[in-house]
Amino acid sequence: MQNKYGFLIEVASRQIKQALQRKLQLSGADLTVDQWVVLDQLSEGPKSQVAVVEAVYKDPPTVTRIIDLLGQKGLVVRKADPNDRRKFSVGLTVEGEALISQLRPVVDDFRNQGWEGLNEEDYVHLHRIMTKIVHNFEIASAATLMDATAISDDKAA
Repeated sequence: MQNKYGFLIEVASRQIKQALQRKLQLSGADLTVDQWVVLDQLSEGPKSQVAVVEAVYKDPPTVTRIIDLLGQKGLVVRKADPNDRRKFSVGLTVEGEALISQLRPVVDDFRNQGWEGLNEEDYVHLHRIMTKIVHNFEIASAATLMDATAISDDKAA
């Protein structure tokens, strides 16, 4: 029974991403969904690249590529951390802010379409369940990492 729900979550996730990609294309935006997600995070204000990685649940090389592409499009800019030259802050350019303003209504309308027919109680239950699932996988991931580290330490000893 649980496999059916996992599959349903995956199907819903894929359909949402594909539908949003179509919406972005129809709006004339030259963006992928993953690029939108990074821009959306940066609309809250400049962040370190590590903070972006954590916020969008992508691995560091993927986020670096996304930020590089957004930089080439003139939508984001990297600035060196004045306290540590090895670190960078990433923020929106004026063009990036304008694109966020242009696309926000499109994305909000898209999200509202997905919630059609659901009430606040449905949202609360879904949020609780999805948060628990994410938490369970974060714990499992941390345990796997700890096991791998222990194996590596045993081999080194």
